[in-house]
Amino acid sequence: GVMAIHSILLAIALVALYEPGLGIVVVAIAIPEIPRVARLARAVILSVRELPYVEAATASGIRTPRILLRYIMPSTYAPLMVQGTYIVASAIIIESSLSFLGAGLPPEVPTWGNMIAASRLYISTAPWTVFVPGAFLAVVIYSINLIGDALRDHLDVRMAGPG
Repeated sequence: GVMAIHSILLAIALVALYEPGLGIVVVAIAIPEIPRVARLARAVILSVRELPYVEAATASGIRTPRILLRYIMPSTYAPLMVQGTYIVASAIIIESSLSFLGAGLPPEVPTWGNMIAASRLYISTAPWTVFVPGAFLAVVIYSINLIGDALRDHLDVRMAGPG
């Protein structure tokens, strides 16, 4: 359902239905991410529940809520943290796109999308007014993705070497 609709299209549709503002932009960014995070958490939980230490805890009579809190939930933190970094990068891009199109935050709010949209009129006389915010946007998105990759490499036990 929701995952079939691209997040920017959903955001534009929500902003078209309601008055643009911070609340609508946050909801428009968050709605498409909920199923993705839920699917990731479910996949991790389903794989962890088959591990020997979880089966041993079940066989020893530990109650389900304690197994969830002590053994299964900590295994979800690393993948969800990594996914969170990608969600942050995606949210920045969506917000910038919406603001650039005039469907996001009001023009007086200083966002990268609003800066680029306001300075596109001056691209022939002052091109740096478009390129500098665009470059910083690209650097921030790239940096967040690098942080996500580093977190994945550091937290994923399957990728860890011996020792």
